[in-house]
Amino acid sequence: MNGGSAELASPCVGVCKMDPMTDLCRGCRRTLDEIAGWTAFSAAEKSAVLERLGTRQESLKEN
Repeated sequence: MNGGSAELASPCVGVCKMDPMTDLCRGCRRTLDEIAGWTAFSAAEKSAVLERLGTRQESLKEN
């Protein structure tokens, strides 16, 4: 176990389909690299992904 600090919940919502226009998952808005690396990411890396997801969500609303 890695001390629990990296145990942030995955943002996966079970809608696992990549959008060919954005290269993001249509459910959670992560890239393939972010999805594949999630379990190995440190707490800081996971937090950074979660921050980017918020920004992506706002950007996609504007388009």
